[in-house]
Amino acid sequence: MTELSEGHGDPFALHLAALAVLDDRGVVVGWNRRAQELLGHPDTAVIGRTASEVLVDPRDLPAVTEAAVNCRRTGGWFGVLTLRHRDERLVELGLKAQEVSRDGRVREWVIAGAPAADVLEWQRDRAVLDGLYRQCPIGLVVHGLDLRILRVNRAIERFSGVPAADFQGLPTGRMLLPDDARKAVDRVRQVMETGRPLVYSEQYARLERDPARERVVLVSSFRMEDPSGRILGVAEMIEDITERHRAQHRLALLDQVGSRIGTTLDVAETARELAEVMVPHLADHASVDLLQPVTRGEEPTRALAGPVVRLGTCSVGAQQPGPPHPHGEPVEFGPDTPQAACLAEGRPVLEPVLPPDWFSTEGRQGAHPPDMGAHSLIVVPLAARGLVLGVMTLWRSRRPDAFEADDLTLAQELASRAAVAIDNARRFTQQQQTAFTLQSSLLPRAVPDQSAVEVALRYLPASAAPGLGGDWFDVIPLSGARVALVVGDVVGRGIHAAATMGRMRTAVHTLASLDLEPDEVLSRLDDLVNLLAAEQEAVGERPVGEQVVGATCLYAVYDPVSGRCSVARAGHPPPAVSAQDGQVALLDLPAGPPLGLGGLPFETRDVELAEGSLLCLYTNGIIGERHIDVDVGLTKLCAALTRPAGTLERTCQAVVDALVPSRPSDDVVLLIARTRMLPPDNVASWRLPAEPASAARARALTSAKLTEWGLEHLAFTTELIASELVTNVYRYAGGPATLRLIRERCLVCEVSDTSHTSPHLRRARTTDEGGRGLFLVAQMAERWGTRYTREGKTVWTEQLLTGTPV
Repeated sequence: MTELSEGHGDPFALHLAALAVLDDRGVVVGWNRRAQELLGHPDTAVIGRTASEVLVDPRDLPAVTEAAVNCRRTGGWFGVLTLRHRDERLVELGLKAQEVSRDGRVREWVIAGAPAADVLEWQRDRAVLDGLYRQCPIGLVVHGLDLRILRVNRAIERFSGVPAADFQGLPTGRMLLPDDARKAVDRVRQVMETGRPLVYSEQYARLERDPARERVVLVSSFRMEDPSGRILGVAEMIEDITERHRAQHRLALLDQVGSRIGTTLDVAETARELAEVMVPHLADHASVDLLQPVTRGEEPTRALAGPVVRLGTCSVGAQQPGPPHPHGEPVEFGPDTPQAACLAEGRPVLEPVLPPDWFSTEGRQGAHPPDMGAHSLIVVPLAARGLVLGVMTLWRSRRPDAFEADDLTLAQELASRAAVAIDNARRFTQQQQTAFTLQSSLLPRAVPDQSAVEVALRYLPASAAPGLGGDWFDVIPLSGARVALVVGDVVGRGIHAAATMGRMRTAVHTLASLDLEPDEVLSRLDDLVNLLAAEQEAVGERPVGEQVVGATCLYAVYDPVSGRCSVARAGHPPPAVSAQDGQVALLDLPAGPPLGLGGLPFETRDVELAEGSLLCLYTNGIIGERHIDVDVGLTKLCAALTRPAGTLERTCQAVVDALVPSRPSDDVVLLIARTRMLPPDNVASWRLPAEPASAARARALTSAKLTEWGLEHLAFTTELIASELVTNVYRYAGGPATLRLIRERCLVCEVSDTSHTSPHLRRARTTDEGGRGLFLVAQMAERWGTRYTREGKTVWTEQLLTGTPV
């Protein structure tokens, strides 16, 4: 009896099983209450009778006989038989028979029975339990109340390489590295104290006997209790997910490369992003070195290139020393370094284990280890579109495990994806530099000194936009000491916009030389933009985001003699005017349509500007980002101009500081002009009637005024010029003439009349009596020309004041 199981749930336990005792002849000599419950026979009905007579159906007698024979032969038996209930129904029971001897002579048989379903369930439970310890691929660890290991299964044995018997009695976490062991103990203690199971907790499980190998396990824990609630310990199911973890880690890294690298079209920033992605997920230290032509946006040669530039580095731990070369400085790799080999051959290099003296070898001095504790190295080329752009170097020093072939494959994939982003940034840099060079060559290199205005300007290209914009400006000297101030903005970005801007600026210079009114200048520009658009349409040239579909422009002409400013605009923001008393206002000008719409009129408006007024011209970038309301930006501009900062240059910079962010998203042009007035003594004007004597009158007036100004050395030529121009008015124009002399940086002689007939310069033959007037004028003057007004025209000349004070 003592060998029968006492385990909880065991259907053959003494308090659960039906028990019967048979003598050697098969007569029932013992019968317990549980047997009566299962088969319905009281003990008085079965004791003293053979079991086959009372309990066995005749049809089942062969199976019972066979079981009895086996039992006698082996001394015991276990199986399932069908017995007869008292009410004649058949009951299937699981039976366990065992031989018992008394005094070495009397032999009896103890038979324990239970419902067959209970026995089968118990057998399955025992098989599951046995499978957990012997066949289950998931590890099982049983911890006692004293946090010592009671038992482990064979999966733990395979995982650790330690026999299962050696674990018994060891403290929890004994074979793990200290950090991992501490977490394991805390985990078991928490489950034991709280009773709350822990499901699928991901943990590191690095073994002391193999610290270089990274191991990750998935742990589920629960507290074990007996039926009375007494705590027995904690059981843990442990699954080795190291390979799954690495695969997920690689996928996460690949995802980070896609989302974090190439966020900007900047070569240096992309290199830094790549280095930061590598640490600490794959390496302890990372550096990204690019060939020098790549950093300049140039295409590297296919042959072995020269020095590289280190643009990206990252290391774990603030206390770790950085690389010996700061960002952006050239790096020379020795001929025997893995980086040089990688650049030359375009193939990756894997050094799983580096000997301590590896870096001291002659020729490897340029390998630049981040610290002397580095023990494993990977170098992969950054190659895109068949070109090697640089190399990425990965080191491990803190992590004990060495780089493996899988790590090299992952590094190559990451480098390949990053190289495409770097090459895109390189190409963008090249395009930007080309556009910038073109734009710089098309914009004014310097603003000419003017008697009419003092000018300060700022041009700030957008830092975040894809390609330079078409913002432009100009300060153009005009006849009669006047000046034209121009700002414009071509729609589109990049080289196309810069080229179009240059064409428009050239056109403005040509139109300005004709001394056209501002509205007429804009009308001619509108025709030019329509012509450019028609050319693109004709050849099918429609580069996305770059095609010119229009432009805006503001054209202003200021006359320092009269103080009058004539302004017209084509879809451009209005200029701001700041008076000497600090009052700032936007000029009320008709908006005019943007250039390129075609057929709509422009209108010139004249305003009087007092001497010392500030005329502020600008493009959209100065009044705020695209998401900011225009009125808000204009209010800020007026507020900044209300507080002049001393010199004009300081005022200009103060406006930029107040309104323009550090990285503007749009190009910015700001042009501020302080108006000047010519002194009245420097201007002389006379009205002459249309008669022959007016020519002589013009010579006399001119001679007297030049003598007054101390310009006697110019008297002869100027008298001749004035006489010829007045004579032309008398002969061809009709009506009175106005003679005006202006003394500024040069001597200006102007003759105005009411005719719009254009004078023509021609070469007279030797026999001609006339026709030499304008030819003589052109020979004696430095420059000459004709401008037209609504009232008529003005023929003007300029002569240098060589060595003469003004």
